[in-house]
Amino acid sequence: MTEFLRHPSDDAAAYLREVCVVRGSSTLLDSINWEIGPSDRWVVLGPNGAGKTTLLQVLAATLFPTSGDAVILGEALGDVDVFDLRPRIGLASAALAEKMPTAETVLDVVRTAAYAVMGRWRERYDGSDDQRAAQLLRQLGVEHLAHRTFGTLSEGERKRVQIARALMPDPELLLLDEPAAGLDLGAREDLVARLTALARQPGAPVMVLVTHHVEEIPDGFTHAMLLGRGRVVAAGPLQQVVTAENLSATFGIPLAVTHWAGRFTARAAPRPANA
Repeated sequence: MTEFLRHPSDDAAAYLREVCVVRGSSTLLDSINWEIGPSDRWVVLGPNGAGKTTLLQVLAATLFPTSGDAVILGEALGDVDVFDLRPRIGLASAALAEKMPTAETVLDVVRTAAYAVMGRWRERYDGSDDQRAAQLLRQLGVEHLAHRTFGTLSEGERKRVQIARALMPDPELLLLDEPAAGLDLGAREDLVARLTALARQPGAPVMVLVTHHVEEIPDGFTHAMLLGRGRVVAAGPLQQVVTAENLSATFGIPLAVTHWAGRFTARAAPRPANA
């Protein structure tokens, strides 16, 4: 993979070459090599502390590598004004949700993304902004919440509103950090179904989804990266990477993996009867 990345595709949405992130004595990312194609849908899997969120922060241009090269949407971090780059990237994460004004209406939570701000101030919106925000809320199944305040929403409702907000500026790259975390089974399956529809939608942005659980991988995703202790365990086409062998190595426990109707499940591998 490293050799390939010396000559990345001209239309790559992003590529990382020997990217390391070091904080104090801790190496959070170690020699990451990765190319994201112009129509890819990636899932990044790994245990707690594997470096998944750190990797997403590099892609979001909110964290610079300690060493190595990171080129996002054709712009090299360190050579580009990130305030010009970030509006081209949609991000939904728990950290971002915590900063959201709880008294803001859902409609404004989505609309303010057009100006890359949180909380209404003096910016002005026209009919096209209202129409796009309403269409995205409808697409995520929360249009009936438009005039509710963000602080009154359930966790599942907040997740869907965050994704609508991330899509508002029509991003070229959509980053989703554990979008199903904290959801009950019904809310998770509803969200996965909506992400499946989005992944299959013509003209949808390149997508990268971070999760701990293979059950949260939407049908329609094309590639997977497995991270462990800041290093790539495996990366490539989804079904070649999400295997019992690779997941067992990543999570440090023997796992059995099944794939049915476009979805994955994983559980601890049965122990031999005489073990």
